[in-house]
Amino acid sequence: MAYDFQVVIDSADPHTLADWWAEALGWAVEPTDEAFIRRMVAEGHAAEDDTTTHHGKLVWAVGAAIRHPESGRRILFMRVPEPKTVKNRVHLDVSVGADNQEAELTRLTGLGAKFSHRGSQGPYTWITLTDPEGNELCLT
Repeated sequence: MAYDFQVVIDSADPHTLADWWAEALGWAVEPTDEAFIRRMVAEGHAAEDDTTTHHGKLVWAVGAAIRHPESGRRILFMRVPEPKTVKNRVHLDVSVGADNQEAELTRLTGLGAKFSHRGSQGPYTWITLTDPEGNELCLT
């Protein structure tokens, strides 16, 4: 049986990290529904401190998501209180093709990623980076 899923990434600042990953992957940040948020607060289902403002718009404070423009695949960024301290047990491999790895390395480090190391196994090569919050990703 096949299951659908989303990837969730813990984050100190989910909205800023969602912006970064949307730019990195060419995906779109999910739009906010300010009227819905205001209604949930007004009806007592949420509190004002459950919200924040990001780029001048009212958003939920605890999370932000991005979506692939065609497939609808989703990555959710959730605020957590603790900082990242160890290597990820799961990471994203971003397939850019061997001929595009160096250009993507330059582009992503220009956006705030940090180079970690290069790897290879047989004919396959990859470049490991970290996003602005230290989460690993590989360019394959």
